[in-house]
Amino acid sequence: MSTPTGFMEYQRELPGDRDPLERIKDWNEFHRMFSDEQLRTQGARCMDCGTPFCHTGIELEGTVSGCPVNNLIPEWNNLIYRGLWREAYERLNMTNNFPEFTGRVCPAPCEGSCTVGMTGDPVTIKTIEEAIIERAFEEGWVIPELPLTRTGKKVAVVGSGPAGLATAAQLNKAGHTVTVYERADRIGGLLTYGIPAMKLEKEVVQRRVDLLIAEGIHFMTCTEIGKDISSEELLEQYDAVVLCGGATKARPIGNVEGHQLNGIYPAMDYLNSTIKSYLDQDLAEGTYISGKNKHVIVIGGGDTGTDCVATALRHGCLSITQFGTHAKSPLTRDPINNPWPEYPNVYTLDYAHEEARALYGEDPRAFSVLTKKFVGDENGNVKELHTVQIHRYIDEQGRKIYEELPGTEKVWPADLVLVAVGFEGPERTIIDQLGLVTDRRTNVKARYGDYKTNVDKVFAAGDMRRGQSLIVWAINEGRGAAHEVDKYLMGSTMLPR
Repeated sequence: MSTPTGFMEYQRELPGDRDPLERIKDWNEFHRMFSDEQLRTQGARCMDCGTPFCHTGIELEGTVSGCPVNNLIPEWNNLIYRGLWREAYERLNMTNNFPEFTGRVCPAPCEGSCTVGMTGDPVTIKTIEEAIIERAFEEGWVIPELPLTRTGKKVAVVGSGPAGLATAAQLNKAGHTVTVYERADRIGGLLTYGIPAMKLEKEVVQRRVDLLIAEGIHFMTCTEIGKDISSEELLEQYDAVVLCGGATKARPIGNVEGHQLNGIYPAMDYLNSTIKSYLDQDLAEGTYISGKNKHVIVIGGGDTGTDCVATALRHGCLSITQFGTHAKSPLTRDPINNPWPEYPNVYTLDYAHEEARALYGEDPRAFSVLTKKFVGDENGNVKELHTVQIHRYIDEQGRKIYEELPGTEKVWPADLVLVAVGFEGPERTIIDQLGLVTDRRTNVKARYGDYKTNVDKVFAAGDMRRGQSLIVWAINEGRGAAHEVDKYLMGSTMLPR
């Protein structure tokens, strides 16, 4: 333990972010870093409790509690307190392939289940994690680690998001020859095209990709399995295939009148167009979907919708509103319906909401709102959106029921509408070509823990198997799938899950 009374002696602190009104002028990351002494103080707050929940990684009431990759959090908190940075990095590297990603964009379920959080503020785990990996890169401790021997087995990984990269990294360590196929022009999946640069700078992603290349992993971009290479061809060429293509089929809003109007886009199309233009030409060529001088409405209250808010602000929108069908969360955790160590469902301002409030004076979110119809102008362009307030509840069959509240109808001006209501599951091309069985949510059916599909030597992991989820779950599944593939190929495995 760092110090038995640290959590009583020191208050939780976070490094201050860049000023919201300044950071919306650029696309750089908005976080700042703590000094070594500040990190040491925050590490001292860790109790190293007898039964730490921070690294359990279990699901409670539909949310994750603790870290799904089972990071040895109390150990590296203690090492940071003692100033042993390299040892802290070695502990972190044992469980997490990509702490530079999770340290930036993970919602930190570890902090939600921190024991200190039962009666006070949790340890700043996420901040310390990012600091450890960045210090490791600065000091040159993160170097390519090539396998001593090659097994002669070849594995194809389809998709280069966090699940695919974790799978490839682990299988490469086992000595297999790994090729990762990516249909986009850059490696990274949603890490590159999906998460805006102000949350995760793309140099950070490329830094890790370059390391994986140096370790011997082969990457094939602009190659879509099922089109450029048939799925059957892949099976013939490789000893095992791991599908990590994500859940990229956007959920439509075809039941809303006027959904076909111009100016209504899936959220990922909007984000991807901006990110690609930013990477290709620093937005100079203007080929992206722009929110400049527009009244922008975002339908959907999750992280993707929040990223759309931040992007529209940087485009220079006239106004921005984010709709959610959920009610506004309470300021403090409900001890009955949301007890520790469940992930705390409390009201917070994410980075984009802070920016919108700084610019316009209020939280851009509208809660308990249901979109009823879109109205267009004489040219077929969306010009306004009609809503009603609702009461949302779960019925006895577990279905979401939206009860409209009379007299709460409202009309909103809207030149650009971004739909961020989630994803239906993976795209069907590979599934249909290989005859893969899917579950009731249309994800590839493969049991968690063995990742085997109904087709011999084909495995599935990440969002393609479990549905839209967290990056940290994708890394968990990539590591687990690699464990099972190595065992399938060699009869046994030394890879950790």
